[in-house]
Amino acid sequence: MKRNKQDKARLCKLSWLPAMILSAIPALSYTPQALAGATFKIDDTKWVSVGAGLRSSFTAAEDSAGTPGNSQWSNDFALDNIRLYLNAQIHKYIKLEFNTECQTCGNGGEMRILDAIGKFEYNPYINLWMGRMLVPAERREMNGPFYSPIYNIFASGTPFEPSDFNLVIKSDGTSAGSFGRDDGATFWGAAFDGHLQYAFGFFRGLRGGANVDDNILYAQRIAYNFWEVEKNPGYYTSGTYYGKGGDILTVAVSNQYQDDGAGTAADPGSFRGTTADVLLEKVLPNDGVVTFNGEYKNYGIGNGYSQASRNDGGGFAMFEGDAYDVSAMYLIPNKVWIGQFQPYFRYTNVMPSTSSDRDAYEGGVNYVIDGHNARVSLSWTYGDLLTKGLDYTSGASGDNINAIKIGFQLQI
Repeated sequence: MKRNKQDKARLCKLSWLPAMILSAIPALSYTPQALAGATFKIDDTKWVSVGAGLRSSFTAAEDSAGTPGNSQWSNDFALDNIRLYLNAQIHKYIKLEFNTECQTCGNGGEMRILDAIGKFEYNPYINLWMGRMLVPAERREMNGPFYSPIYNIFASGTPFEPSDFNLVIKSDGTSAGSFGRDDGATFWGAAFDGHLQYAFGFFRGLRGGANVDDNILYAQRIAYNFWEVEKNPGYYTSGTYYGKGGDILTVAVSNQYQDDGAGTAADPGSFRGTTADVLLEKVLPNDGVVTFNGEYKNYGIGNGYSQASRNDGGGFAMFEGDAYDVSAMYLIPNKVWIGQFQPYFRYTNVMPSTSSDRDAYEGGVNYVIDGHNARVSLSWTYGDLLTKGLDYTSGASGDNINAIKIGFQLQI
């Protein structure tokens, strides 16, 4: 995920843009901007920006089935994300965003559509996006992997939203989107000098399977900025600003609902997911930065999808129950070589009403070179959330294991 204003301010710095593109579009002029290295400007109202993002990691995880005292460890390299960003303005009030993602990176890799958004942005109070976009949800989803402060934000986090339950968009009752995205429309805006921010969306949600009547998924997010106003394009968020956004205290609530949005065609259930999240970031007198993120989820499935159907497998096995995720970190003000160290701690607890509880402890350190654009992360995680994962059947079981990960993140 990349942000429109941030695209314009950062992604358009591409001194390596192939000359063939420039020669193919002779109307483009290369004009420096006050807040950016450069932008590809067509005329007074039209511009184009391009960029890319990469996340790659190495993970060593303890074998849960290993003999006590003689556990084996896996050693895996992974291409977690490779994204290409394209943003454009074609009118004073009309913009376009098109991003791609390697949605099957772990199985060879195929570049597919991540975002395809037509944007009608009239004023701060009311705007409309249509196409394939992020479904309004809790901060973790709105951050995405590139703007979260922790590399493992999804792997050892709270249960997924419907649109993030499957990496590939399908219409067979097993998918309600991909990477937190779905096809639909979102109205968003802000009031009270930007302090009150909202997003209301309507999406396809679960396709096929339990949802034989093609019911729409409704999604809402409302946030209030008590201190400084968070500055992100649209209704996107960030999990930290590394102190560049001033002192921040934002509280938000979100909700998603879809009739027959879970279960199987023979035993459908209506899905509701409600979340509250908070971000507190304080710049200390010594220029160090303290950041706290917290979220609480309460998910319910009503009018069907029995425990017997869940245990039988198949269908759209959404989480039902409570979960929370808290993290705290400190950005050390002194620079070491080209970056700053940011140690952190995180705890996640997932309590399904249909299965056994599971949790994970995580400690680590980020080496922040250029904010979200260049960062190296080292983490240690321990818990049975790593082995039970998304298995919410009554017989789910798993051991507490250790895992170590090194993650690299780059954007331009």
